Amino acid sequence: MPEDLVVTRGLVISGAELRERFSRSSGPGGQHVNTTDSRVELSFDLVGSPSVPEGVRGRMVERLGNRLVNGVVTVVASEQRAQVQNRAVARERMAALLRAAAAAPPPVRRATKPSRGAKERRISAKKRRGVVKRNRRGFPDD
Repeated sequence: MPEDLVVTRGLVISGAELRERFSRSSGPGGQHVNTTDSRVELSFDLVGSPSVPEGVRGRMVERLGNRLVNGVVTVVASEQRAQVQNRAVARERMAALLRAAAAAPPPVRRATKPSRGAKERRISAKKRRGVVKRNRRGFPDD
């Protein structure tokens, strides 16, 4: 039985809910690539999962909308030559993807205005700078 995927402290995906598919990988590796199924596709049914709380699921579906196919999110790993390493890479990518999708939205920014004192300091600094520049001007010789 595959081990569970820890996304966050509060969100753990059961290993039974993850599906792995193996296929031949493309790229360098010589004859090794032609004989081993080292490419890994890790799939997770986000919409039908009992592990994901309902409130978090809505946020995740919204954020992963373009990555979902019939409610299933899939991650592929084929960089390593060994299937075991590609499985570990795929699991880490899936965890990172789900972690980012489940993150709470940032707090809403409240607009503020500069205080009267800040406005006055800015204007007086501009006036001082203008006086300095005016004093630097050369006067034409008569």
